[in-house]
Amino acid sequence: MSWTRRTLSGWGRYPRLDCDVATPARRGLVPDLYDDARARQDRGASAGWIPYGLGRSYGDAPLLENGSVLRTTGLGRFQSFDPQTGRLTCQAGVTLAEILEVFGPRGFFPPVVPGTKFVTVGGAIANDIHGKNHHVDGTFTDHVESFEMLCADGEVRTVSPTAHADLFHATVGGLGLTGTLLSATFRLARVGSPWLDVESIRVRDLDHFFEVSSESGAFSHVVTWIDCLARGLRLGRGIFTRGRHLPDATSGRTGLLSRLPLRVPVDLPDWVLNPVTARVFNELYYRKQWRARSRAVVHYEPWFFPLDAIHQWNRGYGRRGMLQYQLVVPPDPEHRAVRRVIEHVARSGMGTFLAVIKEFGDRDHGGLSFPREGVTLALDFPNYGRPLLDLLDELDRLVVDAGGRVYLGKDARLGADMFRAMYPNWQEWKDARDRWDPEGRFSSSLGQRVGLVPGASVVATSSKRPTSGEPEQAA
Repeated sequence: MSWTRRTLSGWGRYPRLDCDVATPARRGLVPDLYDDARARQDRGASAGWIPYGLGRSYGDAPLLENGSVLRTTGLGRFQSFDPQTGRLTCQAGVTLAEILEVFGPRGFFPPVVPGTKFVTVGGAIANDIHGKNHHVDGTFTDHVESFEMLCADGEVRTVSPTAHADLFHATVGGLGLTGTLLSATFRLARVGSPWLDVESIRVRDLDHFFEVSSESGAFSHVVTWIDCLARGLRLGRGIFTRGRHLPDATSGRTGLLSRLPLRVPVDLPDWVLNPVTARVFNELYYRKQWRARSRAVVHYEPWFFPLDAIHQWNRGYGRRGMLQYQLVVPPDPEHRAVRRVIEHVARSGMGTFLAVIKEFGDRDHGGLSFPREGVTLALDFPNYGRPLLDLLDELDRLVVDAGGRVYLGKDARLGADMFRAMYPNWQEWKDARDRWDPEGRFSSSLGQRVGLVPGASVVATSSKRPTSGEPEQAA
């Protein structure tokens, strides 16, 4: 199997980098590809090796400019399942969408899901993904028992919290920099129904959000959309939603959920999404919840994965792409850091169309894993160029001052100094990583940028554009 030069991007379509890509059709081809990639690296023909799943990380975590990129989508086989315990073993390229399709009708559900089901199991572990239920169930890897991975020396090892524990904990949230996941064993959650009891509450400001959040302990899943352009007494207004799986199918609706698939066929013009349209969108979205409270029985698809119904929705941000900025800050009774971040965004006028806030539980896996106890806020911005990068630099300082951090799996521009301030245990993680990969075989543009792996730092700029063709990414 040969390598093909392609322009790749993450879901944000920024940056766009030229990489050498191979997509093995079966697991047995991976070691040979890796041996070839090592030889190419030794000759100076490659910057290293990084796995790439469905490309739903927003920034450059799964990218490596002039490097060898392994597409894992061919590693898509289920290996074993125990219906008594929900224990599933599958290859790393299996997606959450496929798990839901096969095991959902049997009454099983992935224990933790992000905002899209188009995520591979390998990507879920590498990013230590979280969902609306972190306060109850932690992250995806809280439910992982073991995984098989190709290590830097070319050996395949079974890794678990008790077997090669340092490698296990470095890999959880390690963004593919410790090795290449080939398969994993984890537990699915048993659910009685694909339907959820969902309550939506219009919150008038940030204080009201925290008040409602504190009263939502009976719900397993919570999330809130907020209007980040609202200021003054309306700061933090939004729509709080909380849900829980119904105990059995008869308590919900029956029949199949039918939705026509939609698609954004072309890049929208850059001028379509701008501060004015963002303000209009936020006002209309807030007012759609015209009742103070409403309750409904909702299928899991539109509630957990609302944007998956629109294929390639990221094209709506135009050719310039978008940047997502997700932060978490420790608990603070006065919520000062969150207020300051929202105030900075509102004053900037650079509107965000998708902004969600929620509270994490107290589980913290350390290393490069993102979730920790506190408040997390995720913001999607059209790529406004240098003004946006300057704003995000300001937000970095607010986050660091509060003792928080940003989500590396969604980052596209964080510098080494700020990274080290946000992840104070980075050296411990790097020491473990270097023990397993002393020659620096596994690398990424993000890893180079924040100083975790050798290589020239790739500095993302708003003018970065593909050198040939359109960036490839999963739809």
